[in-house]
Amino acid sequence: MEARVRQKALRMLSNGVYVLTSRSNDRYGAATVSWVSQVSFKPPLIMAAVRRESNVFQCLSESRIAALHVVGDGQQEIARRFFFPTRANCTTINGEPFADGKTTAPILISLPAHVECRVERIVDTDGDHAVVILRVLEAECREPVRPLTIAQTPWEYGG
Repeated sequence: MEARVRQKALRMLSNGVYVLTSRSNDRYGAATVSWVSQVSFKPPLIMAAVRRESNVFQCLSESRIAALHVVGDGQQEIARRFFFPTRANCTTINGEPFADGKTTAPILISLPAHVECRVERIVDTDGDHAVVILRVLEAECREPVRPLTIAQTPWEYGG
């Protein structure tokens, strides 16, 4: 298989843009993620592929809680802020205001919708990402928006 052909084909998969947050005690983790899908109606489960060496992965592995945020199509700059290592204080993560959710996962106030989750299972893929199965416990939609997708951005992730 030719590597460039494989990369081009895999980058054609449709992916949304989300921000995943978690915390473990006083340590916070947050990252932009795009490999996300719902995997069950009953119970409501979603999966996210998360880089194993990331701070958000370490936090959700320890605390077993996370929040997945939908990024609106006009919020590309917010998503970009979570490409970088997590910097948090008691009111912001990477410059974005947050509040504690019902699960204590950090909820980014400026994003239009989120689901709070409990980690059901972490599947080690032997790759650079693990598949995290999350059970949806809470949800909020503050504003109906068109979700941002990778195809709408200059970013490429995949292949």
